[in-house]
Amino acid sequence: MNDIALTVALFLLANLVIALLAAARGPTKADRMLMALLFGSTGTGILVLLAQAMQQPALVDVALVLALLAAIGGIAFARRAWQERRDD
Repeated sequence: MNDIALTVALFLLANLVIALLAAARGPTKADRMLMALLFGSTGTGILVLLAQAMQQPALVDVALVLALLAAIGGIAFARRAWQERRDD
């Protein structure tokens, strides 16, 4: 099971790097925000897999904090973008 978890974590990390390269070229603020949300969700998955593979339950706590920060960041971005459109 540990080998499978580590393999999937490595695959997710490779996908994250490829997505980072693609999203970094995004011209809008929304593209960059989506990249931050991708980091949050994929990073959470990687940390949970590593916690399982390495028998480190503390990594699950770190993954939950990362997921919470990504969600709060997405909400803050959406509220700010909504306010800017309303002001125009």
